[in-house]
Amino acid sequence: MQTEDEFARNLLDHMPPINCDLFEGPYGGNNDIGDMTFCLGNYVPDFMKMLFTMRSHHMLTDVVLEVGNELFHVHKVVLAAGSPYFKAMFTSGLKECEMSRVKLQGVCPSAMAWLVYFMYTGKVRITEVTVCQLLPAATMFQITNVIDACCAFLERQLDPSNAIGIANFAEQHGCVELKQKANQFIERNFTQVCQDEEFLKLTPQELICLIRKDELNVREERDVYNAVLSWVKFDEDRRHPRMEHILQVVRCQYLTPSFLKEQMTTCSVLKKVPACREYLAKIFEDLTLHKKPIVKERCPNTPRIVYVAGGYFRHSIDVFEAFNLDDNCWTTLPRLTVPRSGLGAAFLKGLFYAVGGRNTSPGSSYDSDWVDVYSPTTEQWRPCSPMATPRHRVGVAVMDGLLYAVGGSAGSEYHKTVECYDPEKDTWTYIAAMGRARLGVGVAVVNRLLYAVGGFDGARRTASVENYHPENNCWTELAHMKYARSGAGVAAWNQYIYVVGGYDGSSQLSSVERYDTEHDTWEEVTPMRSARSALSLTVLDNKLYAMGGYDGTSFLDVVEIYDPATDTWSEGTALTSARSGHASAVSYQHAAPPDADARRHDDVTMNVQHAHR
Repeated sequence: MQTEDEFARNLLDHMPPINCDLFEGPYGGNNDIGDMTFCLGNYVPDFMKMLFTMRSHHMLTDVVLEVGNELFHVHKVVLAAGSPYFKAMFTSGLKECEMSRVKLQGVCPSAMAWLVYFMYTGKVRITEVTVCQLLPAATMFQITNVIDACCAFLERQLDPSNAIGIANFAEQHGCVELKQKANQFIERNFTQVCQDEEFLKLTPQELICLIRKDELNVREERDVYNAVLSWVKFDEDRRHPRMEHILQVVRCQYLTPSFLKEQMTTCSVLKKVPACREYLAKIFEDLTLHKKPIVKERCPNTPRIVYVAGGYFRHSIDVFEAFNLDDNCWTTLPRLTVPRSGLGAAFLKGLFYAVGGRNTSPGSSYDSDWVDVYSPTTEQWRPCSPMATPRHRVGVAVMDGLLYAVGGSAGSEYHKTVECYDPEKDTWTYIAAMGRARLGVGVAVVNRLLYAVGGFDGARRTASVENYHPENNCWTELAHMKYARSGAGVAAWNQYIYVVGGYDGSSQLSSVERYDTEHDTWEEVTPMRSARSALSLTVLDNKLYAMGGYDGTSFLDVVEIYDPATDTWSEGTALTSARSGHASAVSYQHAAPPDADARRHDDVTMNVQHAHR
């Protein structure tokens, strides 16, 4: 004689496997005539609807939940199926197993009502108000689907004004993924987050934990310093004694000497804390002595982008595009305002500057003093004040928050002059001229020294190198390269300046040499596979990208990648078209200020199946 359990088990063992696809239609079956399995897609929803109706009329309910002053007549089996908490309560031999009335603590009646509704319908209504009660209750009763729905809702609500609160809320309730996403939002949008009251109310420990992160997405370290200053001034009497400890976490070695000097002279908070002034004075001294920073630069967790502008292919072009290293693809961006080749480019405070060059188009050719700036946030170009003189095949670099335009030519005049641009004043100023004129010069900055490498002086290519000291406004001659060259790709990595390819007056070069700024020496490293000049060279993820150029016969779209750790070259993703005389620069793509109106939703009703997509 079979027991009821044995009969049910035997029946299930002989059932054919259920194909979930069968729920899409009214019935299904297999190939055996006389043997069909019917799967009715509306059965489960109708079943749950009937259970909900029965609960509403207290039909066959077997337990009453007492929450505050509210009573909930429910079916134990439904609660046990929807919540591991209730399953343990009603099936593990606890005293509640036999009770018809159970009093619950630690949950409010409204949250209980929403959870009961969910367990009978699979739907939950979440708002900015209810989520604060619903998530703790769902966590208490271990209702994973509702927890996920609440986290999905809060993730959509992330905004500079609430991200810190959401991160803390997620941590309190063990929502690891939501906490991670909220912290990532804070890091990527730090400049906006630090202006909100939530930031100003951080504890000293929380502030230190935040600003010490490598991933903070700031255009310059001054943003972090100013954020700390605002935090201190929010409750200055109580917080200024903390300034000394907190300042150690700010990467003050990447502040400019002029800014440090201004702060030590005028900042009221620093006047109250002499130890802070002494600390900044020591950093100021190290910077002006051009010592290597003892802390590394921040590395924002944002898309890694190489921007390439202009160039020459039969004539000057106005192409502007970006290569996303994470996606390994090129994206077309708004074109330059005028076609130009032989231009220089650099990123300064999150903006891409296109400087000088020549417009060689059918019917006209002229050297340019134009300077245009592109914002990745707005995806628009705007003009800046022009240079004092046109500069074709100019070298461009950034130092101390200023943009330097080095050498170049205007017509038959070869420049040894150098101009410096202040983006805050939108003005250009001449600084000391180099020792010699340099067309097709390569420039780089290491430890606040500006290096000018090689070039053409109007008569010959040169192997000479000199650097500029901003403190005494003068250039100093350094050890010469092994090979004279102009139009080489030049970039700095760690203490080294790499010089790649170029033209020696008779042929294009594939040779590569690097300068050790600490020992004033040159050494050759593995050459490129393709000899070329008028290429661009930039550093990304500790590797050098040599892009495009001219090999003496053809314009190239070739991209080669050099790994200093292994002294090897590899092939990269080619440019979208062949070109030479273009300019490139790297920046982390700073997140645009979030559009709160487009992203926030005060009231969201979710079917929990959707929350898992």
